[in-house]
Parts: sequence; C-alpha cells; structure tokens
Amino acid sequence: MILVTGATGVSGSLIIREFARQNAQVRALVRSRAKARAIETFPTVEIVEGNMLRPETLGAALDNVDRVLMISSAAERMLETQSTFIDAAKKAGVRHIIKFSGKGSGIGYNTKLFRTVRLHEEIERYLEGSGLAWTHLRPSQFMQFYFPGAPAMNLTTNTLSLPMENARLSPVAIEDVAKVAFALLHSEGHEGKSYDMTGPEALTMAEIAEQISQATGRTIEYVNITLEEYRRALLAAGAPPERADAFVELWSDRRGGNSESRVDLGTHEIFGVHPTTFAEFARWNAAVFCGESMPS
Repeated sequence: MILVTGATGVSGSLIIREFARQNAQVRALVRSRAKARAIETFPTVEIVEGNMLRPETLGAALDNVDRVLMISSAAERMLETQSTFIDAAKKAGVRHIIKFSGKGSGIGYNTKLFRTVRLHEEIERYLEGSGLAWTHLRPSQFMQFYFPGAPAMNLTTNTLSLPMENARLSPVAIEDVAKVAFALLHSEGHEGKSYDMTGPEALTMAEIAEQISQATGRTIEYVNITLEEYRRALLAAGAPPERADAFVELWSDRRGGNSESRVDLGTHEIFGVHPTTFAEFARWNAAVFCGESMPS
C-alpha cells in the first residue's frame, strides 16, 4: 500500500488527483475528513484520518504501508511533525519514504539559507539516518503561487506586486511534480537519490505578468515593491509576524539569484514528463487568473 500524507494541501491534493487519473490505489492521510471532500469521491482513494504529530492516531494510516510520500505544511512545526512521522513509519514497518522537499536543500547546511529550506535539509538528514530507504523530491517554486490572492496577485488593481526587482525564477507546475511523484512511488531504483525540479524557463516577474495578461486578455502589471512593503501587505492580510518575516527572507534570497533561478529539467527527462511552460499553465488556468473559478 502507498500512503500520501498532507493529502488536502495544494501539493498533496494534486498528487492524489494524479493517482485518480491513473486509476491507481492510494491511501490519503488527512487531519480532518471534512476537508477531504475534493478527493473523497475518487474510487481508488482511501481516506484515513490522523495527525502526523500524534503517532497514536496513525495506526490505520500506516497499516500494511510499504511506501510513503511525506508532505506536511511548512507553517506548522514541520521539523517536529515530519521527524515524529518518520519514527512512527519505521516502527510500523514502512520500507521507503519519499520526502517532498524544497529546491536548495542538500547543498550543505548553511545558516544563510531561507529558514524553510534549512528545515527541509534537517528533515532530509534525519530521514537519511533513520535506517529507512529514502528519496528526496525537491521542486522549485510552484506556478500555482501566482494564482490570485493577497498580497501578490491583486485582481482589483490588476497587479502582481513582489519584491523581486528584475531577478528571475524558474517555477514548476505542481502537476509535473505529481507525475514524477507517482512514478517514484511505482518504480524501483530510487533509494538514496535526490531529484531537483524546476520549470523550463527562468522568468522575471514582468515576464510572468505578461504571460498571464496574454492568457487572460487582462493587462496585468508587475509592481516591484520593497521587502518592507511586502511584509506590511502580508501582515495586513492576516499573516503572523514570524510568517511575514520568513517570506521577506525568502524573497530576499530569491532575488539574490539562488538555485531557483536556474533551469533544471533533468528530472523531467528521467521520468518522461513534458515540462509545462508558464504560458501553458496560464492558458489552462485562465479562468482562475480571472477570478472566475477556483483552482481544481
């Protein structure tokens, strides 16, 4: 049996949809069944409630599980959550954990790295020392980040406001990552390996705004705001101060030319996945970018 944790999040739910598309059996771990309505109708998906931080709730989720795709929120005690889950999985007899990680992990612990990347790296090291077979899947920023929402994409003002100056990023579509994750969970020979993923183009924010404009027929303008303006916008949107500080740190790192600015399609090639361009992604999701529908 294959288990996917964090199955109601943005990444987890799209990966579960890939299982459904492939008509493949999978068990989905959720903290609340009420939040799993979008995936519970898929006939090949088994929903199990449990909390990764509470091993006593994971018996049904881990029963007869051989492989796990481990995902959890970066905002909620990620290091403790995933380390606790690794211990529970090992005790339950799981053989192989594929960690859904982040681009930039694995280059050697560096206190200058963005804090979430540092946490991913600590978890990777913990998993590697657990005695379980391991694989790390390290996608770059997701294209879904640019969907409408505070404070970046504002449909009222038709602006994309980010503190990125003219720096470039190579965002990847989660659908591409889901296809690779599915392949990792259904094939052998990936133990002890790490797979980085980016999209096929390194784009400035102005180029991203232009591609959204072309897909939607709306004129979206990129506004280069300061790091402090971005922090204030996050706080105004209800983000906790520590979360706002973390995102300011992230954008400061990204506009400095980190690893997410370089295109790496090696993983796409290994698994035979067509790399989705941002223009394709924007066309397929034009209704979302126009505020006419919610992301699937």
